[in-house]
Amino acid sequence: MRMTMTQKILAAHAGLDKVEAGQLIEADLDLVLGNDITSPVAIKEMEKMKVNGVFDKDKIALVPDHFVPNKDIKSAEHCKCVREFAKKNEITNYFEVGQMGIEHALLPEQGLTVAGDVIIGADSHTCTYGALGAFSTGVGSTDMAAGMATGKAWFKVPSAIRFNLTGKPSEWVSGKDVILHIIGMIGVDGALYKSMEFTGDGIKNLSMDDRFTIANMAIEAGGKNGIFPVDELAISYMKEHGTREYKIYEADEDAVYDEEYTIDLSTLRPTIAFPHLPENTKTIDEIKEDIRIDQVVIGSCTNGRLDDLRIAAKVLQGRHVAEGMRCIVIPATQKIYLQAMEEGLLKIFIEAGAIVSTPTCGPCLGGYMGILAEGERCVSTTNRNFVGRMGHVSSEIYLASPAVAAASAVAGKISCPCKLS
Repeated sequence: MRMTMTQKILAAHAGLDKVEAGQLIEADLDLVLGNDITSPVAIKEMEKMKVNGVFDKDKIALVPDHFVPNKDIKSAEHCKCVREFAKKNEITNYFEVGQMGIEHALLPEQGLTVAGDVIIGADSHTCTYGALGAFSTGVGSTDMAAGMATGKAWFKVPSAIRFNLTGKPSEWVSGKDVILHIIGMIGVDGALYKSMEFTGDGIKNLSMDDRFTIANMAIEAGGKNGIFPVDELAISYMKEHGTREYKIYEADEDAVYDEEYTIDLSTLRPTIAFPHLPENTKTIDEIKEDIRIDQVVIGSCTNGRLDDLRIAAKVLQGRHVAEGMRCIVIPATQKIYLQAMEEGLLKIFIEAGAIVSTPTCGPCLGGYMGILAEGERCVSTTNRNFVGRMGHVSSEIYLASPAVAAASAVAGKISCPCKLS
């Protein structure tokens, strides 16, 4: 039938035998997600609709994470709005401080996202769940409101680009380097409203955390979603984290793709996105000058998972961050925080001169917990480096992997573990 993996999932949820790129469909939703910034807007829109409650209290997830713990009165009021809505509607999956985490790390960990799902979230990085073989995409707060009320959403079926991954990444090369390489190759609008579908025998050499990172940043290439095939590793992850039934969809052999790229993972090098776009990439070998930095952030929905913290700790163990350096480590969920503590990772971070924060999106969007002043530079494992993204409009953000971020904290300049003595 010539359908891609994404198109098959959408067809099934629209009750259709077949869909084509550009077709408008209404699809049933398996999960609707909101956070402390976007949910209050959606809640107000629902009030205007005068609907009687939500379509399914078990299929909505509300995760205050951007300004949590609350940084000021306004953020506290936002969270109060979400909290009261969740209580009124008996929302099953509401995650308060102490239970919460960064939404796109928390939901898979809680077993709320599985292969074959259609998921919308009022946050652009909802595309993360494609790592498990789900169709997931970010929407506006009005669409979130309609989704919570009806359990349905309208979509224009996306066309697709196929990325055939081969080979095995070398040491210090991770999923972040893969997706930065791809964005550098095709540009920030290279996959505009398209499905980025990852295939190839190289996928077996990528951990689940690598895959979450790659799918997470599909939006940075303009993608509607990113999606991986469901292999034994993905199945094992879903079984470990939940009991929901999943459904595996596979692209047809004659599926239609707008473009196809083959990427040999063994040839990739640690990659950094320079200000002020994720497409402005250079490998560590292409950086000839010393770029001094003031701050490092290791965390976010992109790189705050356990593998990320382990890699950063491996680099920082027995070393100390450079004089004057601010190194902020943010485990993405309470569970990751606890596991990192039990493994001794937090001790390594603190002894190295870093600080460890409670789970929060904070610095990624210039919210709190690491705002940049005029002219300051930051190496960050987050996903965007736009002008003023993390603070002052003259500050600079360099996107990198946890390995590069940790090495840069030690060196006081952009570096990688391979360059540390």
